[in-house]
Amino acid sequence: MAAMSRRILQSTCILIATPDSAVAAVAEELSRIGGEELKGHVVLHTSGALDSTVLNAVRKHAAAAGSMHPLQTFSGVTVPPLDGKVFAIEGDAQAVRKARKIARAVGGAPSPIEAQNKPLYHAAGALAAGHTLVVVESAIQLLMSLGMKRSEAMRAILPMTKQVLQNYERLGLKAAWTGPLARGDYDVVAKHMTALQGYSPEYCKAYDALNRLAERILPRDGEEQEGQKLNSQAEKYAAQGASHPSSSVSRAGQSKKIIVLSTGGKG
Repeated sequence: MAAMSRRILQSTCILIATPDSAVAAVAEELSRIGGEELKGHVVLHTSGALDSTVLNAVRKHAAAAGSMHPLQTFSGVTVPPLDGKVFAIEGDAQAVRKARKIARAVGGAPSPIEAQNKPLYHAAGALAAGHTLVVVESAIQLLMSLGMKRSEAMRAILPMTKQVLQNYERLGLKAAWTGPLARGDYDVVAKHMTALQGYSPEYCKAYDALNRLAERILPRDGEEQEGQKLNSQAEKYAAQGASHPSSSVSRAGQSKKIIVLSTGGKG
């Protein structure tokens, strides 16, 4: 962590934009060098998973503490636009007011969140961003294992993925969901599982887990008849010694008014 000077205290708002593991240490250092001079200051951090309690060291000196996190990916290469992006905000009243002002100043949409819900909120972001990339890259690598070049596999997969997301945005969840599981074609799903089991245990387990999650959260046509249908299919696959996605059988295998403290790294 870079050394901080007392010049930081000239600002009325201090924004900590460091990796999560450094936030508490920065707050402790601010407390050490600032002491009672922190009274009336606002100290914010930008972590998605941490809440404002990590800044309790500055609260001891009557500083207002809070967190503001833009739900946006940061590659470390370019600066993404923040217009319209949701900023999750929580903390002391004074800190929340300042965070809302900052978010709106960059075109963001401030959204209140309970401190205890920050980890779940951040997990949602990780699923939608990082884990989406995992799924897409997994599909690309499967095609590459069949002899496709990476560029060819990307041309095959990416347009389809983009189309699903466009359909989801324009037409809604039910219209966007396609594939054998959406149709209840469990024979095809079983063939997928068999093929993936021979390819890689990790791929097979991930596919099985995604099927089970889809069965829980995604709608299908004829939903009222699905319970009976799923039970009969589960019995069929159990009798064959195969796992079914719906069964319980598990498979093996602003200016100077704001000071920003940052040690770099990706968001």
